[in-house]
Amino acid sequence: MLSSLSIKNYAIIRDLEVAFNPGFCVVTGETGAGKSIIMGALGLILGQRADKSVLNNESGKCIVEGKFIVNDIISGKLKNFFKENDLDYEIPIILRREITPSGKSRAFINDTPVQLSVIRELGLNLIDIHSQHSNLELVNHVFQLNVIDWYGGHEKLINDYRLVYNEMRALQKKHNEIADAAQQSKADLDYFTFQFKQLEEAGLADGEQEELEKEREMLTHSEEIKTGLGSVYQLLDNAEFAALSQLKEAASIMQGLGNYFPEAGELYSRLESQHIELQDISGECERLAELTEYDPSRLEVVNDRLNVIYSLQQKHRVETVGELIALRDEFDQKVQEAESYDEQLEKMKGEIDTIRKKVEYFAGKLHDSRMKALPGITKEIQGYLSQLGMPNAKLQIDIGKRKDFISTGNDDVYFLFSANKGVAPEEINKVASGGELSRLMLAIKTVVARSKALPAIIFDEIDAGISGEIATKMGQILSKMANYMQVINITHLPQIASKGTAHYCVFKNETNDKVETDIRQLAENERVTEVAKMLGGDPPHEAAIINAKALLGN
Repeated sequence: MLSSLSIKNYAIIRDLEVAFNPGFCVVTGETGAGKSIIMGALGLILGQRADKSVLNNESGKCIVEGKFIVNDIISGKLKNFFKENDLDYEIPIILRREITPSGKSRAFINDTPVQLSVIRELGLNLIDIHSQHSNLELVNHVFQLNVIDWYGGHEKLINDYRLVYNEMRALQKKHNEIADAAQQSKADLDYFTFQFKQLEEAGLADGEQEELEKEREMLTHSEEIKTGLGSVYQLLDNAEFAALSQLKEAASIMQGLGNYFPEAGELYSRLESQHIELQDISGECERLAELTEYDPSRLEVVNDRLNVIYSLQQKHRVETVGELIALRDEFDQKVQEAESYDEQLEKMKGEIDTIRKKVEYFAGKLHDSRMKALPGITKEIQGYLSQLGMPNAKLQIDIGKRKDFISTGNDDVYFLFSANKGVAPEEINKVASGGELSRLMLAIKTVVARSKALPAIIFDEIDAGISGEIATKMGQILSKMANYMQVINITHLPQIASKGTAHYCVFKNETNDKVETDIRQLAENERVTEVAKMLGGDPPHEAAIINAKALLGN
């Protein structure tokens, strides 16, 4: 149950606090007193969006807080929710929403900050709010399907179905992505194949460009190289004053001095070492000079090879052979991928066919269970409609099979309704009046409320278009519903208001040129006056008071 509600600085509410009783709570008040404003504030802690426009005082914070008490059955379901969202589970469950002067919104569950989606999900498991426009849901086929599932207790069946359905959807999505990639790849296959073959036929080797450029440089300057090597050889060993001859003579002189000049021995050794080194250099220059020849045919081959490399680099806008090799491998991979897509798609088709059979199986179980629920739900709803003054009303629920699967199975549900005897049922929006919609919605809510196992339900003027004896019957049904859940009903009808076990009045206070909405629970004698006002106006006459006492006595 919703045990208490606190609203601060919201619209024309400055500071409002109210404790609600279990059972059947009725809320009354003049038109414009602020009942809808209280509902709007309650919507904040149930995840509705808001901005700073809701602030009563723009310099202060808006705070809405609701406390909920739940029984052991509902507690067991909620503990899993708290565990999954890493929240501390405590009773009462406190939902709080804050709107700052800057418009920033914060949500809390048991004083722990949470995302708006989390508080919204929890709110759906704590309270059901039937607003003045909720009757329009009756024509919504999703709502109609939900009614059958709530009544039939199909939560586990739906979860089992959705597990395999979501798996199938994921596979189908992946299949479509691969199919799109395959289509694009096949369109580019000729291009990739051509580029790969061209690079493959080039027979590229990493580092060859540098080697070829060095070789070309040598071939281009072979004559200068040969001449230079020959000149070095001549200077070292074959000229009239060759360096080796003079170095050998110097070493001989230094050797002769060694008999009486101690330092000469070391100098001789150094000269001898240099003579050996220069002799080796001279021989190497002679050998290289003989090997070096001008080879125009080889130069042409090198230039042709480099031109191939340069052309490929320019085409692909790269600078090295290594990058060309990487491109070749990339094109090769794309060609292989394009050729393997058909195999992948065929494999995935088999996987999808397998999971689709599971989807069909669970969808079939769900369909069968829904069909089994139809006799019971239609009988109960028509029973309540009869109590509400519509003995000849008929609700027909048709379930058809879709060709495709959606998150709720492959069933299409249609509620067909007739309020009068001998009239064939048609779609609700075509045949039901406002009062009939209200009675039909109350009958449906009454039937499924226990199945949904919610702690509380709020009806915001579900009695629209209702009066007289039908209003009395509606009050009785709401009162019976309150035997297994808290029912809070906002009403303008005295017949319904008198059935409540607790009565709350919404009113306006006018102070300091300001109008503020507030709410308080009425004592028994105050209830008589309030119901009398609803019967005969303000101030109520004696007959209205007597009538009010009679209603409350009943």
